[in-house]
Amino acid sequence: MPLNNQTFNFIHCDVFASAPYAGNSLAVFTESEGLSGEQMLTITQELRHFEAIFLQETDGRISARVFDLQQELPFAGHPIIGAACALHKQSGSDAKRNWTIELKGGRGVPITTDYRDGRYFGTLDQGRPEMLGIVDGKQEFAHAFNLNTIADLPLEVISTGLKYLIIPVNGGLADAHITVPDLEEKLKRLGADFAYLFDIGTFEGRHWDNDGILEDVATGSAAGVVGAYALKHGVAQASESFSLKQGHFMGRPSEIIVTPYGTSENVERITVAGEVAFVGQGEVVAP
Repeated sequence: MPLNNQTFNFIHCDVFASAPYAGNSLAVFTESEGLSGEQMLTITQELRHFEAIFLQETDGRISARVFDLQQELPFAGHPIIGAACALHKQSGSDAKRNWTIELKGGRGVPITTDYRDGRYFGTLDQGRPEMLGIVDGKQEFAHAFNLNTIADLPLEVISTGLKYLIIPVNGGLADAHITVPDLEEKLKRLGADFAYLFDIGTFEGRHWDNDGILEDVATGSAAGVVGAYALKHGVAQASESFSLKQGHFMGRPSEIIVTPYGTSENVERITVAGEVAFVGQGEVVAP
């Protein structure tokens, strides 16, 4: 446990944004030695970013723990990209950098960062997705998200670290919201952690915590799943990037660059990329 009044520095950045005050905000603690998981969660809740990431470096290996406002996450996209770009900025180098960030459980995630025209850009390789199954329930989930209709494509559960139910739509995102108190139970019955609404016409998405209180600005972990879904169902082409928009309805426009590789029958891997803008820095006293 840290001594009383020990302080920890953090960097405030916005991920999937070309300028500050857009995209998904993040607190990056580049050195968190001595903090417990409980303290990390308390700090995350105090700062009120959607997520915070806590890094430690040991013998050249970088490990990370990621928290949202409720719990520790086994995987998350925008914190990893933001953390890698923060490390790149700290290094003072303009050259392309390759990083591997080890998450809780031992999974090593590769990220490449670039410095281009005064901006930082990160590319996260989410690896081979797990295609966990097409499921029924269009009418049930249309009601659960206040949707008039769901597109003529299947609901499917896919994971690149977190299990998302992809709900394809053709319009209706502006009026979408969670209408039921038991969404998490409905998702668990299908083997999913969360749901993501994906407009196959506009390539825009929306995602909330399962209680419907907090909406995410830009969901990097889900973007990889969307890439796998889009390639499998012919919405996207192999090895061709597409832009996934999110956050528009919250006044925090975000752009996630998604590239699926493989074929519709065999999605081999997905990369998720975007710009990172730096807003400021600060320090907190350990709880």
